[in-house]
Amino acid sequence: EYIIRVQRGISAENSWQIVRRYSDFDLLNNSLQIAGLSLPLPPKKLIGNMDREFIAERQKGLQNYLNVITTNHILSNCELVKKFLDPNNYSANYTEIALQQVSMFFRSEPKWEVVEPLKDIGWRIRKKYFLMKIKNQPKERLVLSWADLGPDKYLSDKDFQCLIKLLPSCLHPYIYRVIFATANESSALLIRTFNEKGTLKDLIYKAKPKDPFLKKYCNPKKIQGLELQQIKTYGRQILEVLKFLHDKGFPYGHLHASNVMLDGDTCRLLDLENSLLGLPSFYRSYFTQFRKINTLESVDVHCFGHLLYEMTYGRPPDSVPVDSFPPAPSMAVVAVLESTLSCDACKNGMPAVSRLLQMPLFSDVLLTTSEKPQFKIPTKLKEALRIAKECIEKRLIEEQKQIHQHRRLTRAQSHHGSEEERKKRKILARKKSKRSAIENSEEYSAKYSNSNNSAGSGASSPLTSPSSPTPPSTAVEHAPF
Repeated sequence: EYIIRVQRGISAENSWQIVRRYSDFDLLNNSLQIAGLSLPLPPKKLIGNMDREFIAERQKGLQNYLNVITTNHILSNCELVKKFLDPNNYSANYTEIALQQVSMFFRSEPKWEVVEPLKDIGWRIRKKYFLMKIKNQPKERLVLSWADLGPDKYLSDKDFQCLIKLLPSCLHPYIYRVIFATANESSALLIRTFNEKGTLKDLIYKAKPKDPFLKKYCNPKKIQGLELQQIKTYGRQILEVLKFLHDKGFPYGHLHASNVMLDGDTCRLLDLENSLLGLPSFYRSYFTQFRKINTLESVDVHCFGHLLYEMTYGRPPDSVPVDSFPPAPSMAVVAVLESTLSCDACKNGMPAVSRLLQMPLFSDVLLTTSEKPQFKIPTKLKEALRIAKECIEKRLIEEQKQIHQHRRLTRAQSHHGSEEERKKRKILARKKSKRSAIENSEEYSAKYSNSNNSAGSGASSPLTSPSSPTPPSTAVEHAPF
């Protein structure tokens, strides 16, 4: 049995221990084979598997295996890994919960019918999808999405339900139409037309929309970016709809390639309900590292950088910030990427969407659409959205502050505990000790000389004992896990 210590976030208090056998790791690894990745699980051994040296070696191998999984953005967010590392919080069957909620809804809306669950097509654990149909229109395929509330749900139940029910009235050439939407105090349910061609991410990865998320995007067979004209057109369309939402005061914060539906040559944004539900962004673990990305508008721009990178190179960046960009179809693409993903951009802040629209990559794109955008939000609900947006941003800023302080402390401890620093402190302590001894010796000589020169005194000054050298300060070493 192996004891695994797991920690969520930067607080050591938010940690726990779980016990796992090698067979548990093997089971997890078999389940993750759908991702098509070659994961470094140590091989099985039937004879001599209780030797002390072998167990120590296997322990290192299992640690490396967990390191690989938890540093992979898609794997670390999948339900299999969450259940393996945190069984107490992820023991529920969310498909069953979703089906119960959907069944309750259908009692009052008998015209809809579930065809089949679309298993694991998304990355969220608590968001489920079902293929639907209308009973009197059996050939038309629809998709129902159900999700429960997230940590950033700050709207009152009444305002939340009103805003969810308002989404079908939102008409925009670059927003994917919601046919029906409803909500209760704990979840929301939305119905849209099912698109056989899938999302922008499906186009980039040449994936089938109905396949599980891990299978579609973890290890693409062929990595290839889009054509320059596609990058320009799709990028411009997405920026236009972001500007529309920002101008309306509607918080988004959930841009990524799977949330952009492709309808011919037109991109249409999905999942406007996510911010109302208070769900975390797909890229949250990236932008929480940078204190200048502290508004939902700047979050959208940073996420647009990720999306543009994926459209250009056919894969996500290895890490963010990006130090140097591979050759791109145009330097105009690199200019936009640098303004959203480079070290300087992450350190100094994101440009506004209006600024990106003026950049050479997008400024000459002609958009041909006759559809006039419509999305009327009552004044009272606009105010509720504004307050909720401020609360979301406040929590983000607080989390960024904690991460920044933790990083500074970790750097200081690492520096203080380094071999070089220890040597420096030893040398300084020796020098101080020598200096102290010399000063005491000189003081003693001076006093001895003075006592000899004193006329008929007969009393001599007491000797000053040499002061003990200052001990080096204790180095506190930080062990990351």
